[in-house]
Amino acid sequence: MSTISFSTAQLKKEAERLFCHLKSLSWSYDDCLTYAPLTLEINTLKRQRHAVLLAHSYQTPDIVYGVADFTGDSYGLSVEAKKTDASVIVFCGVRFMAETAKILNPKKRVLLPAPDAGCSLADSITAADVRILKKKHPGVPVVCYVNTAAEVKAESDVCVTSANALKIIEALQGKKIIFIPDKLMAANLAMLTHKEIISWNGTCVVHERFDVAQLRAQRHEHPGLKILAHSECNSDIMKEADLMGGTTDILRTVKNSRDRDFMIVTECGLVDRLRSEFPEKRFLGTCNLCPFMKKNTLRNIRQVLLKPRKDQVVEIPETVRKKAERALERMFELNK
Repeated sequence: MSTISFSTAQLKKEAERLFCHLKSLSWSYDDCLTYAPLTLEINTLKRQRHAVLLAHSYQTPDIVYGVADFTGDSYGLSVEAKKTDASVIVFCGVRFMAETAKILNPKKRVLLPAPDAGCSLADSITAADVRILKKKHPGVPVVCYVNTAAEVKAESDVCVTSANALKIIEALQGKKIIFIPDKLMAANLAMLTHKEIISWNGTCVVHERFDVAQLRAQRHEHPGLKILAHSECNSDIMKEADLMGGTTDILRTVKNSRDRDFMIVTECGLVDRLRSEFPEKRFLGTCNLCPFMKKNTLRNIRQVLLKPRKDQVVEIPETVRKKAERALERMFELNK
């Protein structure tokens, strides 16, 4: 129930705006009219609270097209978090992403609508684990995937995303790299670099479930199909795919390609976004849902803007934050 009253004209205009984005996803105008009071209220509350809402591309379409100010991957949203002048950041993603925003914006209030939105990769490794790795491999740079907790970033030399990992690994000195925590991405990167990569045993619950047989079956049924896969998938899928990269790489490829038929091997939210933004193209095959990303809803976004609970306010000890910030800043430097 909205705490703000809107006129019939305002509701119709908002429904039309939503329908423009969501009709290609089989949303009806009446569906959009049902959501209109909530999206209007959230957007009003954002202005009142001087808040910006960042949404990962894996979020549901009502969040991406209804209330998000910026949508993108971990790296792109980290950039937006760093340069925003808003006093409040509402992060619709998972905890490590909200922590990253707080690391880069210590004076801003960072809110996470779903505080239980974790990540299988981030939860697979601790700061103590990193210290053990460093002791076992003295002097070897620790390259930390962004899907990690602040404490793990603080123990690392540089942070990376799926889009810039290879570039940064190649820029580092030495013949060995410790890459944490994704063992599948580490294996994929090892195929592209001459450096020895020492990996951890973490995996993504979304991407580890894809089977190369799915790709081959779709390609057999649809000759000419372009397969675009996330680099958190296993190496068999990398060998079969036309592109292996991050979500931004996938978006860019679809946008710039003359091809019509694609199979997107990642979380379903990105597929929804592609179907909305490129209705003239076909997206075939399968995707997997992230149970953590889907914990964000319009209702808990509204609630966190009205009255955030203590567990929804992201706090990081300053000593940890400063060390983690150095790893992130080095990523920005090496990615130029």
